[in-house]
Amino acid sequence: MARPQTIQIFLPDGNPRGVRIADITNRTVKAILFPRNQFDYVLTRNELSNVGFYFLFGESEDGKPMVYIGEAEECNERLKNHQRNKDFWNYAIVIISKINAFTKTHVKFLEHTAIKQAIEINRWKLDNSSASNLPHVTESMEADLLDCFETTKILLSTLGFPLFEPISRVIVTTRNEGIFMIKSKEIIADGNLIDDGFVVFKGSEAKLNTTPSCHKYLIDLRTFLLEKGVIVQSNNCYQFVEDYVFSSPSTAGGVILGRATNGWTKWRNSEGKTLDEVRRKSV
Repeated sequence: MARPQTIQIFLPDGNPRGVRIADITNRTVKAILFPRNQFDYVLTRNELSNVGFYFLFGESEDGKPMVYIGEAEECNERLKNHQRNKDFWNYAIVIISKINAFTKTHVKFLEHTAIKQAIEINRWKLDNSSASNLPHVTESMEADLLDCFETTKILLSTLGFPLFEPISRVIVTTRNEGIFMIKSKEIIADGNLIDDGFVVFKGSEAKLNTTPSCHKYLIDLRTFLLEKGVIVQSNNCYQFVEDYVFSSPSTAGGVILGRATNGWTKWRNSEGKTLDEVRRKSV
């Protein structure tokens, strides 16, 4: 159950798009986010000389978001290696203890837990070549580390990387009390409004052809989804082979119908109410 929390974000150089240091005021871990072009600057700070675990975020060659998860006794030295040898990443987030309490065993446990959950949730493609080994920890230490991991999940989402937030049909349906659908003679699709935009669920269908008046950006997006394997041709329509988050209900509806559409009025729930009626006019 989500609960209110206070999160501090410190901008050490005053740049809101640069280095950001975030922590929950009553927790013992903090996150240091930096864009790759600020790598030299962040090395001048002492946070990265700590024991910690970290995330490198970017895109794979097929255009899908990708993450590498690692740990180190001296994060700055390990990150120097990734700066030379890993091309895909644009942002890094390093998690350290505010009270310098992490040991090598602690961060190996946290790295293992993070990789395991990232694979299960499958929102980002994982760059790790293999899963890490789970180190032995005491029962009480495991409880403390899992609490640190829960804090890490919140900090990552706050900083714009919801790596551990599932968007499966079951989770979204439970949170939002139902799903919304677009139906026609040829296709049926379902999805829902989430924090990141509008998710269209795996198994949804899209029309095979676009109308003559269809906007170019919709045609280009359909082509992109086809090239990246998000949709595949199945009989007389396209089918989504994975959940996909669009920027808005209208973009999602336009891709599915092959024409410009007002997604707020086109997506309807099982009672026939539009997304607009359920999520906006009730306000």
